[in-house]
Amino acid sequence: MDTRSLFLRHVAQTSDAPIGLHIISADGCYLYDADGNAYLDLIGGISVCNIGHGNKAVKDAVHQQVEKYMHIMVYGEVVQSPQVQYAKLLTDNLPSGLDCVYFTNSGTEATEGAIKLARRATGKTDIVACNNSYHGATLGALSVMGDEYWRNAFRPLMPGVWHHNYNSDAFVDAINENTACAIIETIQAESGVTVPSADWLQRVRTRCNETGTMLIMDEIQCGFGRTGKLWAFEHYGVVPDILLLGKALGGGMPLGAFIASYSKMNVFTHQPVLGHITTFGGHPVSCTAGMAAFQVLLQENIIREVAAKEKLFRELLVHPAIKSVRSKGLLMAIELESRDAVLSTLQRCLQKGLFSDWFLFAANCIRIAPPLTITEDEIKKAVAILLKCL
Repeated sequence: MDTRSLFLRHVAQTSDAPIGLHIISADGCYLYDADGNAYLDLIGGISVCNIGHGNKAVKDAVHQQVEKYMHIMVYGEVVQSPQVQYAKLLTDNLPSGLDCVYFTNSGTEATEGAIKLARRATGKTDIVACNNSYHGATLGALSVMGDEYWRNAFRPLMPGVWHHNYNSDAFVDAINENTACAIIETIQAESGVTVPSADWLQRVRTRCNETGTMLIMDEIQCGFGRTGKLWAFEHYGVVPDILLLGKALGGGMPLGAFIASYSKMNVFTHQPVLGHITTFGGHPVSCTAGMAAFQVLLQENIIREVAAKEKLFRELLVHPAIKSVRSKGLLMAIELESRDAVLSTLQRCLQKGLFSDWFLFAANCIRIAPPLTITEDEIKKAVAILLKCL
């Protein structure tokens, strides 16, 4: 059996029609398959590879850490410099109330930890979440996911979760004295890039303050410069009580985190002791890769160029088949007539060397979330291919 057949037979599948490319290498904004084909990457591993594929600084840092050690002990029991240094670097670049990092293996684990933290710290259990939201696929994260099609097969889920529309008065009004946390994506991604109004976010923040509710903001997809600011919440003048990070956090390695104040996070140390624990969360190699990638993001001119790149995409994406373009920085959704139109367009793009995807809750939209390092010429090439395939 060839490698693709082995993949289909022995690797658990998540759909009946995987893309199925056999990628053997990646560099910059390009992927290369086993047949020698190159693909311009417009999804960056779903907002993971923000500084591009194969960055030398990241690879060198990983190699150096592997030579020292890979795994020592479960999370939180021994001092591991990569965890400590990365936590310090992250909190140095966050508001003062976000000064304590709990590293996990993934974004969905960060969601689970944040829910536990909010319930433990407030003594309350109700949660207000958004329709068309995505925070991961484990049971707690699935409970706050905002689409019944994806939830229904796994019921019963966590009780006490109330869903309302993003940007709605009903969401704000649902937050009350029984609410442990309100959880939102700063920019809704899987809905096809839904951008909040600053007024709505500020009203959510105010209502949380009034009711003693913790505000969880999920920047797993929209953080790390993707919107043109380091953190998407900076656009709106709102700071969460708990920040969720993942994807680009690891610089291409598996890593997630939830970040809160030291005083709140300290509840995990007692009643019970080891109230939240993980074996591989904050793995030293992942923290090393993430820190190296974050340093590249901070030191180079990457984030400052995002707005101009967004503008170029929007100027070029003009075609009768395009119903709308929604974006915040380099997180973009191109709306077509139907899901079938999207799938056929994506297949034609793949044949011409352009790699993209769709959205979970907006299957009639094409996802544009390339490495932030994509060049002007690469943007022009990508859009030219896409327009020919519509």
